[in-house]
Amino acid sequence: MDQALIACHECDLLQRPPPLGADTVARCRRCLSLLYRPTDENIDRPLAFTLSAAILFVIANIFPIVGLELQGQNTTATLIGTAQALYQQQDMKLLGALVFFTTVLVPGLQLTAMSYLLISLRIGHIPRMLALALRVLQAVRPWGMVEVFILGLLISIVKLRGVATVVPGIALWTFGGLLMMIAAAIASFDARAIWSKQDLRR
Repeated sequence: MDQALIACHECDLLQRPPPLGADTVARCRRCLSLLYRPTDENIDRPLAFTLSAAILFVIANIFPIVGLELQGQNTTATLIGTAQALYQQQDMKLLGALVFFTTVLVPGLQLTAMSYLLISLRIGHIPRMLALALRVLQAVRPWGMVEVFILGLLISIVKLRGVATVVPGIALWTFGGLLMMIAAAIASFDARAIWSKQDLRR
């Protein structure tokens, strides 16, 4: 049987995947972009990273990111509260929706889809919505911009220190761990290996 063709994610060139040895990667013949690494059937590592990121994500959205003390008055803000406050401003509705989409909805979808796939496989079941979950991951991955939001927040905190007392919240520190856990989960998540399990249901 002929080996299935794969498409490069960058230039869409169709090509046959070559066999890989240890510590090697497959690259596109045209643009040299990374196609895939050798398949790792062990899902414990990506599962551990994903569940850790999910816990940190919940904490980061429950607790305040930062607190401000100005003229004896204290104000705290959560991530969702920040997006909501921006949306309620007449000229910042689009910005508020964008903040919510890129820093709450997209990471939430990523972690939910990855957890669904990895937990199902870990307990020995092929997920019924495997194809849909992988397509969702592929579609939302470019939109995850938590790191951009955190960078902008840190710049704002530095500027606000001149007019108010800034108190970093639990969520701000949690976001640091969340960024590392999400990056580790995505790096260790082998979508190609999981996608191949779709054939086991046929």
